[in-house]
Amino acid sequence: MSLSTVVTGQVFRLWPGDAPGAKGTTPADIPTLSYFRPLAPASGAAVVVCPGGGYVGLAPHEADPIAQWLCSLGIAGLVLRYRVNPYQHPAPLTDAQRAIRMVRHHAQEWNIDPNRIGILGFSAGGHLSASASTLYDAGDPSAVDPIDRVSSRPDAAILVYPVISMSGVVSHVGCRNNLLGQDASEAVRVKLSPECNVTPQTPPAFMFHSVDDPVVPIEHSLAYAAALRKAGVAWELHAYEKAGGHGVGLASDKAHISTWPGLCAGWLKQHGWA
Repeated sequence: MSLSTVVTGQVFRLWPGDAPGAKGTTPADIPTLSYFRPLAPASGAAVVVCPGGGYVGLAPHEADPIAQWLCSLGIAGLVLRYRVNPYQHPAPLTDAQRAIRMVRHHAQEWNIDPNRIGILGFSAGGHLSASASTLYDAGDPSAVDPIDRVSSRPDAAILVYPVISMSGVVSHVGCRNNLLGQDASEAVRVKLSPECNVTPQTPPAFMFHSVDDPVVPIEHSLAYAAALRKAGVAWELHAYEKAGGHGVGLASDKAHISTWPGLCAGWLKQHGWA
């Protein structure tokens, strides 16, 4: 991909002042969106990118390079730098919801179709993306801030080796403790397990996972796919036998699984996004 196909735009703070629940004023306390805009031809679609990092960090290779890849498909990429531990729920979800609202609010100004705003996440960022896909709201029409008046529902989700469940034997203990704390109730764990919250209104999803993932078992993606199928929501899951590790990103150096971005591009084209 040539960077000549991408325009790196402004970095936007999600809130003009302190974010809700801010603990300080350092960069780690200030969630932002980095806007990567494709040069023509642009499809008008946009995707918010949520890097992984176990809810304790944000992986660089799952951030800007992903937005640049989206731009190569004609899709605007907006990298969300959401708050992580010591921030816990609801801060990351609040950041993701605000990011989707912000893109939708500025859709006309940014030449984006407000009905084609998706979310893409890796690992813990996949959990955040699935949570945003199942715990959205229509906005508050009486809100003072006009951004808060619009819907936080994404129109599609791309989940890459995602953490899904926070409950039961499949639960990812590390992400769960970082996001919810060790003493979270079972009710809270279920609420933050997206497979338990899928409805017919949940957006369609593309998923990529490997059977040999040593960090996040493929059962996470399988559980979400089963919930989508039960609800009648469109989904596509590509399960690779071997990836040789977790956190592979675009996997450009791994011949076999480097096919997943192309498969995802095909899915996006099928849905009229690319």
